[in-house]
Amino acid sequence: MNESQVPQSVLATNNPAKVSKVSTTGEPNNYTFAVTVSSPDTGCDRYADWWEVTTPDGELLYRRVLLHSHVDEQPFTRTGGTVVIQPQQEVIVRVHMNPDGYSPNAQKGTVKDGFWDSTLPNDFASSLASVEPLPKNCAF
Repeated sequence: MNESQVPQSVLATNNPAKVSKVSTTGEPNNYTFAVTVSSPDTGCDRYADWWEVTTPDGELLYRRVLLHSHVDEQPFTRTGGTVVIQPQQEVIVRVHMNPDGYSPNAQKGTVKDGFWDSTLPNDFASSLASVEPLPKNCAF
C-alpha cells in the first residue's frame, strides 16, 4: 500500500502529538513500558487514544489503549505491558490520535541502550490502526 492509498484518518501529516520519553522496568520477555506523550487533546473529538510498541518491521507487540482525553494533563505518562522482548531487541514506540491517525514523532531504541527521537514515514505500519485492541469509547 502506498501513501496515496492510505486513508487520511491513518495519516498524521498535521499531527503534533509525540512520544517524548520511554522508560522500562522488568526482565527479558516481561517488560513494563512507561511512555510520556504530548498531544493536542481537545476532548473526545481529538485525543491520543493509544500508544503502541512495534518492531522496526511494523509488527504490533503491545498496545496501551487510553480511555479518555488529557486536555489538562500535558504531557502525560501511562504505563503498560507485558511487552515480550529481549533487552537488545530494537522497538518503536508511537502514539495514535483520534481522528488524526499515527504521529510520525516516535521513540526508537532498546531496553538495554535506551530510546531516542525518531521520525517515522507517514505510512509506517498504517494497517495496525484497525487491529485490536481498539478504544471502545472516550470517557471525557
